[in-house]
Amino acid sequence: MKQVLDNFSSGSNNYAAFRPLTPKSVIDEVVKLVPDRCLAWDCGTGNGQVAAMLSDVFEKVIGTDISQEQLDHAELRPNLEYRLERAEHTSLGNQSVDLITIAQAIHWFDFDHFYKEVNRVLKPGGIIAAWTYNLVHNTPELEAVVHRLFAEITGPYWDKERKWVDESYQTIPFPFTEIQIAPMTIQYEWTFDQLVGYLRTWSGVKHYMKKNGTDPLALVLPELKQAWGSADTILHTWPLHMRVGKIA
Repeated sequence: MKQVLDNFSSGSNNYAAFRPLTPKSVIDEVVKLVPDRCLAWDCGTGNGQVAAMLSDVFEKVIGTDISQEQLDHAELRPNLEYRLERAEHTSLGNQSVDLITIAQAIHWFDFDHFYKEVNRVLKPGGIIAAWTYNLVHNTPELEAVVHRLFAEITGPYWDKERKWVDESYQTIPFPFTEIQIAPMTIQYEWTFDQLVGYLRTWSGVKHYMKKNGTDPLALVLPELKQAWGSADTILHTWPLHMRVGKIA
């Protein structure tokens, strides 16, 4: 089984504050496909953003993650339980789960072992839904600076799993009967400081800082401020890329 990568325990406060949230519309679309709403498993739950939304419509939700730091910042609900467990090996019962969700996390998993676990715990007719977003869209000027930070400055510092995100999850193995979902997006009106806070959550930025002892954002901050201009807020958009499937 592949090595566990935990890129998100460090700075978990920033991750909770600045990472884009999955819109409720995504949860609504996925839940429509689920025949029963007894148990949902949010895998790679992080700080429990998706798990909390699922708890509004499922009798019970279990969120799993390998980062105790992330789970310590997760939202608590009476019908929501968090477990410190690998995606590939859980304490969930056989054929016990109606819906499995994986938001911005499946690319870190060992696919073969994870899908073996999915087939073990998911009920017949159950649904698995994984989604991701990649680089933010805002203005051409800002996008040029963000792309330079991503590709030129931190490019060598990203984990190899990042390629699955860059390819919009279209190339990940997905051995299920696929269900097409209409395109959706995440959108926020953000201040300049919020954009900078988000960029600092990038794993490539964290790896750069750990390796070099300096902040790569310092190399682009003047350009970023100039590209931002005088606006108080700017609309930021992330297209969502989804893979949704059913087991027989």
